[in-house]
Amino acid sequence: MQPKDLMYTRSHEWVRVNGGKAIVGITDHAQAELGDVVYVELPKVGAVLSKGDVFGTVESVKTVSDLLAPVSGEIVQVNEKLPDTPEVVNEEPYDSGWMIELNMSKPDELGELMSSEQYESFIEEH
Repeated sequence: MQPKDLMYTRSHEWVRVNGGKAIVGITDHAQAELGDVVYVELPKVGAVLSKGDVFGTVESVKTVSDLLAPVSGEIVQVNEKLPDTPEVVNEEPYDSGWMIELNMSKPDELGELMSSEQYESFIEEH
C-alpha cells in the first residue's frame, strides 16, 4: 500500500506537500519495475519547471526513465546524496530516496494528482 499522506502521478512520481513546497520522488512501484537503480540525474537548484517537464532521469540495470514534474515550480533543493548512492531510491523511495523540492507556482495543479487509493487502482489496472 502507498503512503496515504502523498499524492501520485500516472508517471509514478509521488508528491509530499509541505506548505507551499512539494517534495518529489518516484513510487515504490516504479523502483520495483525499474530494478536496481544505478544512476540518478537531477537538475540544478533554481531551475524552473512546468508540470510535465522532464526534470531528470533514473537509470537502472534494465532501462533509463525520465522523471516528470508533477507540479510547476522552482527547484529549491535536490537530493545531493543520490548521485553517489542511487540505490537509496530502491531502499527508501518515500524517505531518503526523495529527489527534488519545489516552491510550487501553481498549487492548484495538486488537484490533478491521485490519492493513494486512486494510485493503487491505477497500478492494478496497468
